[in-house]
Amino acid sequence: MITVLTPAYNRASLLIDLYQSLVKQDFKDFEWVIVDDGSTDSTTCIVDKFIQEKKIVVTYIKQPNGGKHKALNRGMKESKGELVLIVDSDDSLPKSSLSIIHSHYLEIKDNPLVGGVCGLMAHHDGTIIGEQNVSSPMNLSSIEMRYKYGFTGDVCEVFKTNILREFPFPEIDNEKFCPEALVWNRIATKYKLRYFNEIVYYRDYLDDGLTSKIVRIRMNSPIASMMCYAEMNQLDIPVKDKIKAAINYWRFRLCYHGNNKIPKLTGLWNVVAPIGWLMHLNDVRVNKS
Repeated sequence: MITVLTPAYNRASLLIDLYQSLVKQDFKDFEWVIVDDGSTDSTTCIVDKFIQEKKIVVTYIKQPNGGKHKALNRGMKESKGELVLIVDSDDSLPKSSLSIIHSHYLEIKDNPLVGGVCGLMAHHDGTIIGEQNVSSPMNLSSIEMRYKYGFTGDVCEVFKTNILREFPFPEIDNEKFCPEALVWNRIATKYKLRYFNEIVYYRDYLDDGLTSKIVRIRMNSPIASMMCYAEMNQLDIPVKDKIKAAINYWRFRLCYHGNNKIPKLTGLWNVVAPIGWLMHLNDVRVNKS
């Protein structure tokens, strides 16, 4: 019924806590697909032990290092579940997570306009991440969550597998990062999610994680970053957010020096280029090491 999909890169020791949280799930109709994105640590040995214990169904795939988005694309192709829950290697799930997800999924399973379900994320101490201003379950797109209802922080999106296959992550030569928001926004223009106010995901932010060095990562993958902000600028969102997207577009546009065809902003949105340039100069200064 559910595929738990984990992209992994040199996080062998952290996988143990996630594994234990999956073993404790009170809903058993799931598989765990791990896509190893070229790890050089003991990830293979650790996962082999999980497989040998036979407590849950584990599929292990190893591929050359190409970035999280490429690992996710591979995992989506291999997934056997009706739903895909992406869980990072340093995170874990409450023991009732999958049963809660399943119960809400049954309410929208046959609705072609709803692409999955969405619950709350919390830190491991139980503190809910961000703020959500909807008290009862309802169908919302992720764009509506952010820009109509004012959601802040992370939420846990769980998508129907066929929807994720409809919207794969773009794979750009020589880039190892693609913002998840790019794909989630594309999905949101066509599908809603069944949102509910229950914690189904535990997350803390590691000092060496993607979030902690996201600016440098975006600088090294400028085309995907430009693509994300150019498309965000065209969404039906408040003008102030369109302006922020346009500024960030130029912030990372100035990191690209190649000759390939790149995403572009249209019309007057380009007048914010000087602000993006100033932010770019600061990024270069901060990240020069």
